[in-house]
Amino acid sequence: MLDLDLPTVSSSAIEAIVNAYHGDPFSVLGPHPVDGGLSVRAFVPNVQSVVVLLESGKEIEMSRVHSDGFFEAAIPRAKVPLLYRLRWMDFDGNSRIHEDPYRFPPTLSDYDEYLLAEGTHARIYEQLGAHRMTVEAVDGVRFAVWAPSAARVSVIGNFNQWDGRRHPMRLHHDSGIWELFLPGLGTGELYKYEIKTRYHGYMVAKSDPVGFYSEMRPKTASIVWDLNQYDWQDTDWIDRRGEIDQFSAPMAIYEVHLGSWRRKSGWEWLTYRDLIDELIPYVKEMGYTHIELLPVAEHPFDGSWGYQVTGFFAPTSRFGTPDDFMAFVDACHQEGIGVLLDWIPAHFAKDQHSLGFFDGTHLYEHADPRQGEHPDWGTYIFNYGRNEVRQFLVSNALFWLDKYHIDGLRVDAVASMLYLDFSREEGEWIANRYGGRENLEAIDFLRTFNDRVHEQFPGVLTIAEESTAWGGVTNETQKGGLGFDLKWNMGWMHDTLRYMSNDPIHRSYHHSSLTFSMLYAFTERFVLPFSHDEVVHLKRSMLDKMPGDVWRKFANLRALYAYQYGHPGKKLLFMGGEIGQWREWSEDRALDWELLQQDSKHRGLQKLVGDLNRMYAERLALHNEDFSWEGFTWLDFRDSQNSVLAFARHSADGLDMIVVVCNFTPVVRRDYRIPVTVEANFKEILNTDSEEYGGSGVSNGSVIASSPTPRQGYPHSISLTLPPLAVIYLAPVESQITDSGDAVTDES
Repeated sequence: MLDLDLPTVSSSAIEAIVNAYHGDPFSVLGPHPVDGGLSVRAFVPNVQSVVVLLESGKEIEMSRVHSDGFFEAAIPRAKVPLLYRLRWMDFDGNSRIHEDPYRFPPTLSDYDEYLLAEGTHARIYEQLGAHRMTVEAVDGVRFAVWAPSAARVSVIGNFNQWDGRRHPMRLHHDSGIWELFLPGLGTGELYKYEIKTRYHGYMVAKSDPVGFYSEMRPKTASIVWDLNQYDWQDTDWIDRRGEIDQFSAPMAIYEVHLGSWRRKSGWEWLTYRDLIDELIPYVKEMGYTHIELLPVAEHPFDGSWGYQVTGFFAPTSRFGTPDDFMAFVDACHQEGIGVLLDWIPAHFAKDQHSLGFFDGTHLYEHADPRQGEHPDWGTYIFNYGRNEVRQFLVSNALFWLDKYHIDGLRVDAVASMLYLDFSREEGEWIANRYGGRENLEAIDFLRTFNDRVHEQFPGVLTIAEESTAWGGVTNETQKGGLGFDLKWNMGWMHDTLRYMSNDPIHRSYHHSSLTFSMLYAFTERFVLPFSHDEVVHLKRSMLDKMPGDVWRKFANLRALYAYQYGHPGKKLLFMGGEIGQWREWSEDRALDWELLQQDSKHRGLQKLVGDLNRMYAERLALHNEDFSWEGFTWLDFRDSQNSVLAFARHSADGLDMIVVVCNFTPVVRRDYRIPVTVEANFKEILNTDSEEYGGSGVSNGSVIASSPTPRQGYPHSISLTLPPLAVIYLAPVESQITDSGDAVTDES
């Protein structure tokens, strides 16, 4: 034994370890050179004795040098690295053998730490968070968290009785990252980070910002999980996705809130695995091409619908494990269904265990509430001007695409990100450096996000929920745009719903609400949404928005959906809209599926939506040229008195055409003549007034021949019977289309 006076470290350092305020525990704990050998130090509270077990088999009793459990042993002629383990005995006489975390070297590479410090690491989730790994032939979990201003950070969990004194972490000063390898831990361990801040002694236990799995609310601990253990079977889908021209392909999106689509026993959530068996077959049967999920990232409050996130890297545990969610996405792909996620980079929840005031400073959010707090939602706003915050968000987007094979991200509340004065009065916001209201840092972040996604994941879509007249949302970033692939057409949605809510007798005065959309239809690449936001908060369900008695409500809604599918733009419908839900949507209950058994009108509406999806996917004219005038021709937009619209959709090759005629009044109009761009015989291929959909059965028979009767500047026209409150689709009988007139491309 070395002839040393123990302890070999100062009493102040020991007190700092014992009382959990030492900021550099590796300078005290573990093996350290001393004259003639090494000193091994350990802090193990609530034990009777500790022994160092050397690789040679030699055992060295450690001396208790502090009554609270600080032990030290001197080992002659030893050098670092030293292979050893610790055996401690509790006061009941039970002994256990443990690896000492403080004998292991750092596990972050210099290159990763450099990128993390610079704020340019594309995939922080490969370094931060909890990762199973093997270090020096020992299995365990490496924890790493960014908290640059913390005085001390510890990993706490069941494995150390949630005692922040037991496992303080190593600080990497250049990056502000705290890191610790804990041998012996594995998948399923609960943990948090206990952070001692420099703010008036404030100490807090935080969930892992890059945690991959979480406890079920109201519990908030993170859970160690290995995201690489799932065996994906969707290689063919992923390969094809990068080769498809998404803009010319059909996209009919079924927007779903997983917790309320359907429930077991009337109240129990379906799991991700249950949804494989129930939701996916339904979506496929209905003919949808994509499912869009309201946010699945972990959130504590059901009533936020997932839009107030606390765990950005964790699919919610409400419905199962991360592997279960992977299996759901995988199953969607194997059935030919794309999966889109609502992604929330605009704000985050204020819950204490989340990102807010993370290390005793406003790390992720702005300190000034005029920039850092959202007045409408009671949430914090990300500080997009900070490199590490942009890195966190961009990496989070890539994470869902990488680890969960997601096919697209619908970015929520983009307008709130673009404008510094969003939902604020004068004096409640801070202008940008040029004195303007544009959030320059957020704009830069959105462009970076879109560039990184498209660089690394070809074929993945980014979709903006953006409700203002901001120009170039779907323009390339190199041309000054934001770089999104698609944008929700909120203006079309609001104008159309406002028009349809009018009693038909008044619609003639609001005809421009329908025609106006074509003045800007091709300024962006649009999705036409009837989303969850339109069927909550006393806005009424889609069916109940429609005026009139029950028959007219259904007829109006059938006409509305057929008009949506005929109009240029990709399609989105929130769950329940397809069955004619009477009640507003609520996250607390399942959809009213029993309506399908109670009333044939609901079944008819559901059948119509399925037929619209299938026809939309099969007919090139309805989806192939959604974003230019090449795919659209006005036939008659002037008949406001009768509330009739007529237009044609064309495929890019000109070989497929569908004529769409809308009668938004309950009057049957016979011998109604509309122009056509071709000389041909037409047939009715869809009629929302069909009896199979719950309509009155007014139709146009088998063949409608065009005649050389000029209309609206076209040399040919057809005479139709327009069913009441209905939309009909017509197609030429001939397989080849021959132009015989110039198309009208705008209202002028």
